Amino acid sequence: MPATEELKCTSDDCELDMFENHYTYDVSEDLTIEDLQCPLCGGTDCLERIEL
Repeated sequence: MPATEELKCTSDDCELDMFENHYTYDVSEDLTIEDLQCPLCGGTDCLERIEL
């Protein structure tokens, strides 16, 4: 099964508290959280992985 992770946006200007990211089998192995952006505010340096 492809990877899934929960992420949160830490930007004070953003109202999104968390979202779940689902990957496909063909996602590049070198993809990191720095390659993603917040789906609400578009920020790229404000995402953090939520560890359960």
